[in-house]
Amino acid sequence: MSSARAARVSSPPLNTVNPVTKLCALVVLSLPLLLTIDIVSASVAVVLIVLASPLAGFGPVRLARRAWPLLIIAPIAGISMLLYAKPGGQIFWSFGLINISESSVTLAVAVTLRAFALALPAIVLFAGIDPTETAYGLIQVAHLPDRFVLGTFAGARLVSLFLEDWRSMELSRRARGLGDGSRLRRLPAMAFVLLVFAMRRGSALATAMEARGFGAPGKRSHARTSRLGWIDLALLVGCVLIMAIAISVAVVAGTFRVVGS
Repeated sequence: MSSARAARVSSPPLNTVNPVTKLCALVVLSLPLLLTIDIVSASVAVVLIVLASPLAGFGPVRLARRAWPLLIIAPIAGISMLLYAKPGGQIFWSFGLINISESSVTLAVAVTLRAFALALPAIVLFAGIDPTETAYGLIQVAHLPDRFVLGTFAGARLVSLFLEDWRSMELSRRARGLGDGSRLRRLPAMAFVLLVFAMRRGSALATAMEARGFGAPGKRSHARTSRLGWIDLALLVGCVLIMAIAISVAVVAGTFRVVGS
């Protein structure tokens, strides 16, 4: 067995899914959660997504390492709901415009869980995704314009270079004795230099791409072929089932609530 074939065999099933399908799956998992706000549906969605994460190569330890920032970010989304939501039921504490009531506590918990349910699929589906495969998928499967996709892909590849430039500037300023002051004070100068680098590099990249025929009319050929298979359909069906189960359980429990109701 060749090394490439062995890698495909040992790869988790969801890692072989087309990137365009992953984008569609994320929409399927996100749209119902954006339209509803209740504890049960969000909780069921989180549990089902965690149970399905090993299909993408995410065991409990790896998932915890990737998702731990949500423990800090997600509660922030619920704080405003806790303090300023329309009061309902028993009032626990009130001060000025702040009203913490039974309804606001329920909404705060629901919003926090919904933040987890919205973020976890993105972490699971797009961890380690290949930018090149994504570009080919958007062109060949989603039929987006070649010039737009390839330009965006090339620009995204330059982000890592900007981070390297920033670190290099910090080290060079420190070597010249200019990096001992406040970071806020030297931020505008470094940001301006980075902007100049970005403009020069962007102009050179645009010229190079035009010279290689990226702006030429006609149909382009591609080094790789992006296809859809049964695993793509299985992923979309699975996402629909996850949302259907989550919403059905919320309806049966009597907690289903549409945003704005």
